[in-house]
Amino acid sequence: MHTECPIPVSADETVRLGHGSGGELSQRLLREYIYPHFDNAWTVQAHDSATLPRIGGRTVFTTDSFVVSPLFFPGGNIGELAVYGTVNDLAMSGARPLYLSCSLILEEGLPMKTLAAVMASMGRAAAATGVQLVTGDTKVVEKGKGDGLFINTAGIGSLEHVLSIAPDRIQPGDSILLSGDIGRHGMAVMARREGLEFDGPLLSDCAPLHEPVLALLEAGINVHCLRDLTRGGLATALVELAEGSRRQFSLRENDIAITEPVLGACEMLGLDPLYVANEGRFVAFVPPHQAQQALAILQKCPVSADSRAIGTVSASEAAEVILRNSIGCERLLDRLPGEQLPRIC
Repeated sequence: MHTECPIPVSADETVRLGHGSGGELSQRLLREYIYPHFDNAWTVQAHDSATLPRIGGRTVFTTDSFVVSPLFFPGGNIGELAVYGTVNDLAMSGARPLYLSCSLILEEGLPMKTLAAVMASMGRAAAATGVQLVTGDTKVVEKGKGDGLFINTAGIGSLEHVLSIAPDRIQPGDSILLSGDIGRHGMAVMARREGLEFDGPLLSDCAPLHEPVLALLEAGINVHCLRDLTRGGLATALVELAEGSRRQFSLRENDIAITEPVLGACEMLGLDPLYVANEGRFVAFVPPHQAQQALAILQKCPVSADSRAIGTVSASEAAEVILRNSIGCERLLDRLPGEQLPRIC
């Protein structure tokens, strides 16, 4: 856990009612725990809203809430997750992330050391992705009603291209590209939450995805659709896209990368890794004649270095996802009736 904070924090100091409701305590919370990590023209103003410069091109807007438990997990924490998750939602429209808002719901009794660590992580994540946090809010709820810390973010990005990236643009013959191995985030959170230990490390894939997406667009790849693989994992994302595009997807099971630690953990717990959440993986649908070029571009970016082509889109309007294994047996992927792993983002 990172615990850097520009102002020393007492080891036993905790959030108290009143921290998020105005006055001296609220100002100290902002001044000592939030502003130092987001030093820009908007936070300096300490105004109720941020007046942003005109954005060239079309504007993309998204919002998300993060309730992951535990707050810190192998490979990340709720602060990084909040920044990267919002950046990734913008990236899936092909947008360049520019601005974020952040609202904190703090539970009475949350150690201030924990808050300091989360905000420091958010600051580093924002700096790494080039986004500016420009406005926010804090509220404190009674002990037992907030599970430590919840974060809501909103993001604004700019489209620098003329493409429409959406499920209805998926075409027969499209190649389906997967940006890396799957299942690590969900299993890393589950292992930490339940105190489980497995052979081999389980680290979340929590990471920003705008770099490989923008690289595809800057290279002139005619990207038809993008989707990050969060709750519900690869299988659920593809089922949703098949329904949205009214196309049939054919997948090759052997081309879907799953690490041995994830496979072992899923087998022990009776989970299907195809439905386990990710926080640093996406699928891209591109024309077949550009698939190899797109793969080469993705493989140059560290976060998508293990990208692979995993399937194709057929002309059928069956709106289904078919997984074929190495001996030719086929399996129809469908939605699960509920979440395998709740509270993973």
